[in-house]
Amino acid sequence: MVRAYSQEHTYKHPWERVTSASWRKFADPENKRTLSHILEVDTLNHKLDSNSGKLYTTRAITIHAPGPWFIRKIIDQDTCHCVESTVVDSQSRSMQLSTRNIILEKYIEETSIRIKPLSALASMAEKIEQKCVNKFQAKSAKGREVMERMCKYLEEESRGISA
Repeated sequence: MVRAYSQEHTYKHPWERVTSASWRKFADPENKRTLSHILEVDTLNHKLDSNSGKLYTTRAITIHAPGPWFIRKIIDQDTCHCVESTVVDSQSRSMQLSTRNIILEKYIEETSIRIKPLSALASMAEKIEQKCVNKFQAKSAKGREVMERMCKYLEEESRGISA
């Protein structure tokens, strides 16, 4: 059984507010409680392509290792390292963001949540896959919650309302 690993979400806020919220989401103290699984975020690269007007950014994100405890034992790690790649195109008013877990990609396929080493044990692999899907969906919901909170904060800030 293969399940989709990516999610798409459209925010009902102006493009400028959503992109601004995305850059500020990890620094806000309120969000640090919601995103407690995120240990560290470092910007590795910023590049503005003067021909296309696109901004390319790469960030390294260190998180608590996701999934059940026995997965952490198998991979022998309590933390995972992710790479977040962002392309902001001001002309088309779009922002594409993708995150890869570079530690778990040895064990989990990128385009789906499918456990590789346990594929012979289909029943167990399916249960582990479902736990990973559930964890991914829960973390995605937290991320959307943070973005909504940041967008509302920025809206209030632009109207001069103190939060």
